[in-house]
Amino acid sequence: MVLVRGLLGDVLRRKRLRQGRTLREVSADARVSLGYLSEVERGQKEASSELLAAICMALDVPLSTIFAEVSEDLAREEALVLTHPTVEPEVASAA
Repeated sequence: MVLVRGLLGDVLRRKRLRQGRTLREVSADARVSLGYLSEVERGQKEASSELLAAICMALDVPLSTIFAEVSEDLAREEALVLTHPTVEPEVASAA
């Protein structure tokens, strides 16, 4: 099963890394604890809409852009599951 919070975390991490920024920098700009931001990026915590807005502002990326990328990733994962119904998405995407 694909968890949206995991995909969301992956997208946020990609955006941050493309900017060459550290977790510490983004957490300070978003006024979010470093540990919590790390957990969001790893898909271990659900981010509230307020937290997502703060992270997006810190990254200077519209929330709609983040959601669009999550939607694209989700569609890819779902296609993998439909193509390989007996394979978990994480295994299929590694193939």
